[in-house]
Amino acid sequence: MPANFTDSDPSAADAPPKPAATGRFATDVTNVLRGYCMGAADTVPGISGGTVALILGHYQRLVTAISHFDRHALGLLKKRAWREAAQHCDLRFVIGLGIGVVGGIVTLASLMHWLLDHRMPETLSVFFGLVLASSLIVAQQMKRWSFASVGLCGAAGVAAFALCGLGSVGGEPSLPFIFLAAMIAICAMILPGISGAFVLLLLGVYQPITGLIKDLARGQVTAEGFLKLSLFGIGCVVGLALFSRLLRWLLQHHHDMTYAALLGLMLGSLRRLWPLQQATAATADAKFSQRDWQFVPPSQWPGSLSLLIALAVAGCVAVLVVEAVGRRFSHSPPPSSHPPDH
Repeated sequence: MPANFTDSDPSAADAPPKPAATGRFATDVTNVLRGYCMGAADTVPGISGGTVALILGHYQRLVTAISHFDRHALGLLKKRAWREAAQHCDLRFVIGLGIGVVGGIVTLASLMHWLLDHRMPETLSVFFGLVLASSLIVAQQMKRWSFASVGLCGAAGVAAFALCGLGSVGGEPSLPFIFLAAMIAICAMILPGISGAFVLLLLGVYQPITGLIKDLARGQVTAEGFLKLSLFGIGCVVGLALFSRLLRWLLQHHHDMTYAALLGLMLGSLRRLWPLQQATAATADAKFSQRDWQFVPPSQWPGSLSLLIALAVAGCVAVLVVEAVGRRFSHSPPPSSHPPDH
């Protein structure tokens, strides 16, 4: 899929004539594939689906479509102007992209669930490299460092470091917490360098949710599990509706301060991804979400330190290569530089 295939704003007054049925079907398939790439990326903590959207050339259209789920759209729905409402929200594009995102997540969720449960140190090493490189991408978004932005970055880093050091409360995440976590994590989709899966991992929801998705793909989900997944999906929708405009407003009016806070949060949160940790003896046989973790000094690590270092470096290089490809081939403006004005 060429990265320079950039979509225009579907709401533009001089929009081209509607393509033929065959052309529209090909476009739908393209959008599903785009969504699949985003969904696959969003299952990996450290890789942002928004970055993938930028690389594939549909980021601007995506954020425009999100912003068009507004009062004007509600007004059209009240008037029963279904066609106009669908065109205003670019619904055909959103549905195609959504189908692809769900497909990508379902395809890889089982693999990620197994890796965290059986190969946690190696998996965390890769995640550590991914997030470290992503923090460099976020730092590049800064236009100018000031005393205030450095202070905010440091404060956010300290807060995240302390938060990640809190012990596990035990048990499965509650329904309200799943809803709240989904609202927070989905906002990462419209931020460069921030991964929604990473946010879920920090909140302790990633493993339970991927496990439910794995069960759903196998047709083994229970009524309670389906309820949790439904609340998670609703939380994602509500999060986009409530926070997408706020985040774009912050990036537009308080650009450097916003990115300074994001950078601090990412760097401080690396504590959660430190690979040299093992479950305590008392919780080693418990479910993943119920385990307590303790750090192990490098001199006492029973496995291969060289392997963990190599995996972290590989994850770091992978993100930097993807970012370089996007910078070279994407003709879309940077998401933080020219947010859509609605």
